[in-house]
Amino acid sequence: MKQLCILVTLAFALAPAASFADPPESPTKQAGEHFDRGVAMYGEADYRAALVEFKKAYEIAPNAAVLYNLGQTYYQLQNYAEALSAFEQYLQQSGESPSHEAEVRAAIKTLKARVGKVMVTTNVPGAEITVDDELAGKAPLSAAIDVSIGHRKITVLHNGQNPETRYVDVAAGDLVKLEIDLTAPAGEGGGQPLPPAAEAQPTDRTTLAIGGWIATGALAAGAITVGAIAWDTSSQLQTLRNTFPADPNELNSKSSRVTTLSAVADGLGAAAIIAGGFSLYWTLTRHKGTEVHAAFLPGGMMIAGTFR
Repeated sequence: MKQLCILVTLAFALAPAASFADPPESPTKQAGEHFDRGVAMYGEADYRAALVEFKKAYEIAPNAAVLYNLGQTYYQLQNYAEALSAFEQYLQQSGESPSHEAEVRAAIKTLKARVGKVMVTTNVPGAEITVDDELAGKAPLSAAIDVSIGHRKITVLHNGQNPETRYVDVAAGDLVKLEIDLTAPAGEGGGQPLPPAAEAQPTDRTTLAIGGWIATGALAAGAITVGAIAWDTSSQLQTLRNTFPADPNELNSKSSRVTTLSAVADGLGAAAIIAGGFSLYWTLTRHKGTEVHAAFLPGGMMIAGTFR
């Protein structure tokens, strides 16, 4: 509630510039309308809409008050890197003794513990570098990019080149270095050939998937066959136990055979399940850009991720 009151109060910071004497389409009046709309959206907890309106207001008529609101909104969206940047710009552009200085400096201290850095190098000058689909800079970068801690999506793209995406985990204070080279689409004259590693990955995964499914089928067939033999032997053992008098040596032999066959069938079944899980994982990750995570659980195997 305190943040909301501050935002509403700061809405009056644009009022002097957007006076009634201004023409209906004056930049300051347009900026004031976007700013007021952003305040309203923030009050309704629609932070993404508020962010768009505040950014538009600042684009039309730059004002330090808008930077403060941008920082607050990014903070609510847990985009700590952008919140830190907005608050630092607010202090720079507010002059001496800005309002809310103590509050903003405290926020900056907190945010610095929630930010890491990513340094991206690429072979194409002018290529755009995005973090979580938001433009962060163009190659070559003069400095590392501030990013919020956590699992980040880094993409490099340029006209006439195949975009490349990497996923990285960034902890507070980390500097993650990435080298991402772009390649021209296949068939285009003058394009660079695909690197062997990038070309081999889909082929290797396809081969593994095919081999995995063959192994899964063989193991499953073996488990069924051995299980059937174990069941037949168990039936013979039950018949022998109901026969009087029964040969003790034959009883022991049949019982031992049932135990062994059952253990083998269980082992083959478990191996088939594991092989099937890996085969499914390799099948789903044959194509670049697909992010899949696999984990073994007490009750089986869990596979989750992003499929494109």
